[in-house]
Amino acid sequence: MPAFSQRLSDAILRTKTPLVVGLDPRLDSLPQTYQSLIQGNIWDRAQAVRDYCCWVVDAVADIVPAVKPQLAFFEELGPAGTQALADVVKYAREKGLLVIGDGKRGDIGTTATAYANAYLGVDSPWGMDCLTVNPYLGADTLQPFVRTARERQAGIFVLVKTSNPGSGDFQDLLLSSSANNSPETLYQRVATELNRLSNEGDAATDRYGLCEIGAVVGATYPQQLVDLRQRMPKCWLLIPGFGAQGGTAEDTAGGFHPNGLGAIVNSSRAILYAFDPQDRSHRWIDAVRHAALTANQQLRDATPAGNL
Repeated sequence: MPAFSQRLSDAILRTKTPLVVGLDPRLDSLPQTYQSLIQGNIWDRAQAVRDYCCWVVDAVADIVPAVKPQLAFFEELGPAGTQALADVVKYAREKGLLVIGDGKRGDIGTTATAYANAYLGVDSPWGMDCLTVNPYLGADTLQPFVRTARERQAGIFVLVKTSNPGSGDFQDLLLSSSANNSPETLYQRVATELNRLSNEGDAATDRYGLCEIGAVVGATYPQQLVDLRQRMPKCWLLIPGFGAQGGTAEDTAGGFHPNGLGAIVNSSRAILYAFDPQDRSHRWIDAVRHAALTANQQLRDATPAGNL
């Protein structure tokens, strides 16, 4: 199997878009057709989540390279929800989509190894191509994820500058020293470490010079996005915040390389819930697909993705 980075590049070039659809199945936002299940027991609610996400996969499978299930919306339903997640991951893979697990996992030593073993790689128990990782316990906690990703032709996206309004509370703190003795924020220090990892001898770069290590950088911070693209030239950037959080297609442009690769842009609510919430028919499927197509065009018009 090709390395994760090559699979991602190939999928983006095939669909001519960097758009990733986030699967965030909020029970109170699902179409009216699922109301009877939502009002049932926990297994009924999990069925609603599973069926809805699979319909979304059907709507976008031929027009985007990947989906990103947010694990929390499945885990809040307990064992029934985790079974629904397993079904959605399997279904998305059968439809030819890459799957990025958004769990923001991070821990020390053997615990980090257990997380990596659980999620990373198509032959892992969860069968995901990639996982989001929290680095703020320290650089050593990244090693098990990096090692497992390389062994299993998988990838990771490490939190660097997140899209939420409070990200600056800690991530923007100025450090007293850096490797070159110039001022550096905490998130820039994380980027420096990711750049180092991307240049290690066993980093699996694809034919476009990109590797299995990625960084999460929000569209809500476009200036920082430009800086971080320069600091991590071999790393993929996963850009959340486009759409419902207020980030525009123009805001994401600084995350790309000139050939249109190097970044993927996530949109969740703006696509998943683009329909009339009172619609009891299945026209909501068309609304989801239309929203994804619209986002694709916006990204092609405003970013180097138009060069794909």
